[in-house]
Amino acid sequence: MSDASPVHFIAHFTVTDGDGYHNYEKGFFPVLKPYGANFITFDDNVTVLEGEREAGRTVIIQFPSEKVLMEWWDSPEYRELAAIRHKATTTFSVSVIHAISQR
Repeated sequence: MSDASPVHFIAHFTVTDGDGYHNYEKGFFPVLKPYGANFITFDDNVTVLEGEREAGRTVIIQFPSEKVLMEWWDSPEYRELAAIRHKATTTFSVSVIHAISQR
């Protein structure tokens, strides 16, 4: 799989502190923008067709590559924001979904 293939970042969490999460949101897009990511969507009412799922928000963001995603994830600016998110949410999962190879 090419390092230059786009990837999707998918996070599933429940907000437990609305004010704290608002502080996270205020800083989120300025930290995301320099990485060329595309915020696809968020949904607080996902429809589950099979299986079980915890209630909460799902966020999907596309990054140009896994390398860029990890640069963002590990950046001091995002790590500072992540500490705010950790205090304001219960995180169920954070995943990286890779694109299908276009050979």
